[in-house]
Amino acid sequence: FDRVSIQQWIDSGNRTCPITKLPLSENPTLIPNHALRSLISNFAHVSPKETSRPRTQQEHSHSQSQALISTLISRSSSNASKLESLSRLVRLTKRDSLIRRKVTESGAVRAALDCVDSGNQVLQEKSLSLLLNLSLEDDNKVGLVADGVIRRIVAVLRVGSPDCKAIAATLLTSLAVVEVNKATIGSYPDAISALVYLLRVGNDRERKESATALYALCSFMDN
Repeated sequence: FDRVSIQQWIDSGNRTCPITKLPLSENPTLIPNHALRSLISNFAHVSPKETSRPRTQQEHSHSQSQALISTLISRSSSNASKLESLSRLVRLTKRDSLIRRKVTESGAVRAALDCVDSGNQVLQEKSLSLLLNLSLEDDNKVGLVADGVIRRIVAVLRVGSPDCKAIAATLLTSLAVVEVNKATIGSYPDAISALVYLLRVGNDRERKESATALYALCSFMDN
């Protein structure tokens, strides 16, 4: 379903979907999905060596993730320990769907949200990166919104560091893939206005990510 293949299919005179065989319009218009393309560009590609790693290494990563989660959610952990756990969980959740689900089910989302609220810029950036990785699972998108991630994102868009603001905007794009989230985000006070403000005054990366988030949100008419 990449654009070049679709264009070749249509240019060859086909007027049906190549998968479902359902009819297309007589003169179909291809509309680029900028939001999805941005999410893909922000997701680091896994090398062939990583995709073929031994099962024992996968099991090691899963057992390692449990220890990292325990450190993150423990009230007695120092900020340095939490930062180390967040950094390693970001690397693990970027490439492993099972670990993303495990982290979500463990209660670590609440701990990550607390880190966003901490006022510590480095903790905030790593926790936002972890939440972005968790949002790659469709099953997590509505749950993250229910857990209160939108309030944190809007606060970061207003007063966070440039890197945190860019990650926060990308996280909104990821959450907005689910239609019901578009309505929830759009109705949240200051969510869209914070993105518009970032589009006006942000650096190149901030403006790119805020524009992409606005594009995704505005496919919902009320927004």
